[in-house]
Amino acid sequence: MIERLYEQGLAAEIAAAKAAEEAGFELADILVAEIGARMQSMLASLNDSPHTEELFSEHLAQARDLYQSYSIRFADEIATTIARVCRKRKLTLESGVSVRELARCVEMAIHGTKSAFPSMQPVDAFLKQLQTMLRMLIAGAMAPSAKKSLRKTGVRK
Repeated sequence: MIERLYEQGLAAEIAAAKAAEEAGFELADILVAEIGARMQSMLASLNDSPHTEELFSEHLAQARDLYQSYSIRFADEIATTIARVCRKRKLTLESGVSVRELARCVEMAIHGTKSAFPSMQPVDAFLKQLQTMLRMLIAGAMAPSAKKSLRKTGVRK
């Protein structure tokens, strides 16, 4: 059951990133859509279960190997999205920030948000807080755009 949830989450994540990219979203918005789709997919599968709280608290103990495997896959997918969008749009990350490091920080932001909402409930509040964290994180990781110097032309006095 847990593996199926992770696979559904990964598929939703990939589809959402592609749709957001094709819609012309900014990198932060693409990642918000990607992570949001993963979390919503996984949470929707558990919404009707009377054991949701127990699954969240016990999944690490019961399926640590799956958790670790999918954590790597989720981080790889985020890194792939960041690299692809940066390459296509000629975006650069701040000096010292690699694609892998940013992807790792995105995953840490997810875990940080989970600490404030251990069962990820209420879902809307969890996702709103995660969205805020991701937008700030991505904004801070991006290098400033090269700005063209604007000179006034005209008569000097």
